[in-house]
Amino acid sequence: MSKTTFRFGTVGTPLSTPKNPGGTVGGARRLAELKLDALELAWVQSVRVSEGKCAEIKAVAAASGVALSVHAPYFINLNATAEEWPKSRKRLMDAAHYGNLAGATDIVFHPGSYFGRPAAEVLEIAIPRLAGCVDELRAAGNPVTLRPETMGKSAMLGSLEDTLAMSEAIDGVLPCLDFAHLHARPGDGTQNSYAEWAAMLTAVKKRLGAKALKRLHIHLSGIAYGPKGEKNHLTLAEADLKYKDLFKALRDFQCGGRVMCESPIMEDDARVMQKTWQRLAR
Repeated sequence: MSKTTFRFGTVGTPLSTPKNPGGTVGGARRLAELKLDALELAWVQSVRVSEGKCAEIKAVAAASGVALSVHAPYFINLNATAEEWPKSRKRLMDAAHYGNLAGATDIVFHPGSYFGRPAAEVLEIAIPRLAGCVDELRAAGNPVTLRPETMGKSAMLGSLEDTLAMSEAIDGVLPCLDFAHLHARPGDGTQNSYAEWAAMLTAVKKRLGAKALKRLHIHLSGIAYGPKGEKNHLTLAEADLKYKDLFKALRDFQCGGRVMCESPIMEDDARVMQKTWQRLAR
């Protein structure tokens, strides 16, 4: 862990990464040059990586002091039909298998859709499926943490409550807290104040324990939204997200972990976040 209680980095290779060597290897080195120390491998379309490349990624990231996580393919749905679930499951398991080989400790994924059904009913399907994935990973000696992400649209499985329910039920599962998504999800501009951030962190502590606050995995950016929730990511300067108040809440709750930037100018905004945190955490 760096001098602060959070590592900061990008979801995907920094935009300023040189073409040679480029890719994840170049991205890890570029982050180190920028004095950032976390990288989320954006395997969001598919997992296409060899074991040899994983070994190279692991070695370079370790040498660069960059902690790794993985964003699994978008096309995962814990509420898929019985016919479609095996495909979703394989995408998640492949991300976990190769992510572990690459040195990643956390696997972030979008948990899926309600398909118009009540959240409680969907969780009755999602939780056993996710538990089965963790059981298989542990049987294979794979220690990664699976992290269902909080989602920015109200039609999607992935409210704070959903992710807490999954995490509470399964050892080896913790939420990926996307605070921009949580702000966008209601569609009305709420979930954007110190008191509301504090209420979220209180819920995490109550449901998952104080230790969970020490190992948060956060996604953050500006965000555009409408009545149905998220539209697209924005830079911090373009958006209404009160990220400084969020960092004050994270400080006051003595939180730690990683903050991963998804802004369109991701390494630049990651450094803004890092500097904001460093000023507040003195």
